[in-house]
Amino acid sequence: MQAINFEEWIKKNEKDFLPVVAFDNTADRLLLMDFTKNNSYWEEEMLKDEFLFKQCVKNLLKENNAKFGIGGYNELRTVYAVSEVFGKGNEEPRRLHLGIDIWGEAGTQIHAPLNGTIHSFAFNNQYGDYGATIILQHQINQFSFHTLYGHLSLKDLDNLAEGSAIKAGQVFAHFGDLAENGHWPPHLHFQIIIDMEGMKGDYPGVCKQSEAEKYLSNCPDPDLILNMLPYAMKT
Repeated sequence: MQAINFEEWIKKNEKDFLPVVAFDNTADRLLLMDFTKNNSYWEEEMLKDEFLFKQCVKNLLKENNAKFGIGGYNELRTVYAVSEVFGKGNEEPRRLHLGIDIWGEAGTQIHAPLNGTIHSFAFNNQYGDYGATIILQHQINQFSFHTLYGHLSLKDLDNLAEGSAIKAGQVFAHFGDLAENGHWPPHLHFQIIIDMEGMKGDYPGVCKQSEAEKYLSNCPDPDLILNMLPYAMKT
């Protein structure tokens, strides 16, 4: 199922989706966060220091009285230059983000947006990678697709089994901290994936610009499920 058909289908079924995080759009503030070269707030030296980076994100949310930060889909991010996971040497680097990031406190609960099963999970433990990762598979009528949750708490992988049922609204994961989430400030990488292409426990969350058409087609806009970006404010 291509992205355009998926978008049409999902809009018909949007009433079936529950919140992924506890965000009240009538009371909570949501900060739109930009990780492109256009945002001078993220200085190179800060991005290279995971503890400083974490504190800066925390301060930015506090200064704007925001419960969460959000953004990143189809965003060309310079931040990925800090890790060789996204390319090294003369190869074309991966810089185009395929998910939406929700930034907040470590331990924040993550809820399943609809019924599903555990497709796969893994601890992708390279600097800059997802860290603890869970992928769910969903099916409504004849349509099957997946949602990926990256940068989780390592304890969330305990006692998981592929094929286990996850109910809509169930808390099944939490935002991880530095040592367990790929050494990023606490946040959730949320991504829709139509075809897993045979992969388990992992799927690219960032692609090369030359491969954008393929990956954006297979990974539609996550806000189709989240429905949070309309409520985001800029700094």
